[in-house]
Amino acid sequence: MQKTEIIETLKTNYNRDLRKGVVKTLLKEEKETDKPNYQLINQIFSYVLKELGWRMAENTKEWDNTPLDIMQEAFPKIESTKWYEEQILTAKQMIEVLRKDETV
Repeated sequence: MQKTEIIETLKTNYNRDLRKGVVKTLLKEEKETDKPNYQLINQIFSYVLKELGWRMAENTKEWDNTPLDIMQEAFPKIESTKWYEEQILTAKQMIEVLRKDETV
């Protein structure tokens, strides 16, 4: 499935208010608890990865941030959540590992 198709599918299945509500709930849980429940957003993210056929890149030149781009476009303000920050941090760590492997 293409990026635009996945975004449209998410927008169709989750109306704007629901998508905003998911982000608001994440932000609230992140603020109020030490262990927020990321089950729903992780399931949605897994769907995005599956539909894209996304695989871990073998080198830094092939790294693809499309799944996070989709989440950012489909879920307003998701980039302000710790969940999103964790995804970015994980991606940066993986890119760093790939860079080290490329220099060996």
